[in-house]
Amino acid sequence: MKVQQISIFLENKSGRLAEIANILANAVVNIRAASLADTSDFGVVRLIVDDVDKAVAALHDEGITAVKTDVIVVETSDRPGGLAKVLNVISHKNLNVEYLYSVGTRGDKAFIVLRFDEPDRAIQEMRASDIKIISRDELKSQDLA
Repeated sequence: MKVQQISIFLENKSGRLAEIANILANAVVNIRAASLADTSDFGVVRLIVDDVDKAVAALHDEGITAVKTDVIVVETSDRPGGLAKVLNVISHKNLNVEYLYSVGTRGDKAFIVLRFDEPDRAIQEMRASDIKIISRDELKSQDLA
């Protein structure tokens, strides 16, 4: 089960993140998870939102480059070693992670977003290793901290 995220390429200058947040707020799009990676000149904002198509359209209408990409969200225990369990499976199965970030926690569970170069194989290997994959609908229904 893949989840779509939005990747937005921005100049690294004051106010650009607020601009993105305001565009999505005005389009009545809820941001469920966010990550920012930057260089000295540009940044990549990655968002999981409740309506991907609406978000991309709103951003494009404002002249902002945004693309959809598939990621996988996994559930693990929210305790020391929870992430290590997932990463050990990835390592042992020779899967390549391009990046990861946390969606949040709920109770004793943590939710991690992973981008793989082979997402279908990653899903298969995760399932075979009893790592729970979270669907888009499950993610939307989570009340994450």
